[in-house]
Amino acid sequence: MGVDILKLWDHAQFFARGIVFILIIMSLISLTVAFQKMWQIYKSTKATQKFAPQFSRAIQEEQLDQAIALAEKNKISHVSKVLGEALAEVKPLLRDRATITAADINSSERAVERQMLIVLSDFKRGLGLLATVGSTAPFVGLLGTTMGIVNSFSALSAGGASGGLAGIGGGISEALLTTALGLLVAIPAVWFYNYFTTKIEYLTVEMTYTSKELIDYLIKSVGSEFGRSIFTKEFQAQKAVSGSGHIS
Repeated sequence: MGVDILKLWDHAQFFARGIVFILIIMSLISLTVAFQKMWQIYKSTKATQKFAPQFSRAIQEEQLDQAIALAEKNKISHVSKVLGEALAEVKPLLRDRATITAADINSSERAVERQMLIVLSDFKRGLGLLATVGSTAPFVGLLGTTMGIVNSFSALSAGGASGGLAGIGGGISEALLTTALGLLVAIPAVWFYNYFTTKIEYLTVEMTYTSKELIDYLIKSVGSEFGRSIFTKEFQAQKAVSGSGHIS
C-alpha cells in the first residue's frame, strides 16, 4: 500500500504546510552549498594536478623564475596560492641571487601560514550551513509532527469517542510526513558535511607538505649563507651549541 503524498498535502493543516516549505528551503540551501563546494574543490584539485608537476620540475631544475611565474599564474590551485605567498616573500632575493637569511626563511613560513588560513577559511565557508541543516532539520520536522498530533487529538476530543483511531489515523499520518521530510533533508546534509570535512583535512595536509618542501628547498639550495626555519629542530640545537646566531 503506497502513500498518496498529494492527498496528504491536500489534508495538511496550515502549520504543517509551513513546516514543509521551511524544510524545502533548507534542502535547497544545503544542496546549493554542497554543489558549489564540490565544484570549488574539484577545480582546485584539477588545477593542482596540473600545477604540481610543472612546479616540481622547475624547482628541481633550479628554474626559480619559472617556478615563481607558475605560482603567480595559477590562481585556482590551493597549493599554488600557498607556495606563491612563500615565494613572494623572497622573490627579490631569489632573482638577485642574494643571501637568504633565517629572517627571510621565517618570513616565508609566516606568509605560508597566513595564506593557508585564508585558503582553509574559503574552503570551509558554507560548511556551517550544512551542519545547521543536518542537525536541525529533523527537529523542524518533529515540530510539525507534534503539532499535527495535537490537532488530531483535539479534533478527536471535540468529536467525542465515536471517531476512534480511524478518526485520527489520517491526521497522524499527515503529521508524520513532516518528520520523514525532515530526515530526508538532514541525511544528505550530514553526508556532505562529513565528506567535505574529510576532503578539506586532506587538502590541508597537501598544502602543509608542499609548503614545507619548498621551505626546505629554500634552506638547502639558495644562498651561500642562510639560516634554518623555525621548524628545523636540528639546526636550532646546532645554533644553540655553537652560539653562532639567534632565530627570532
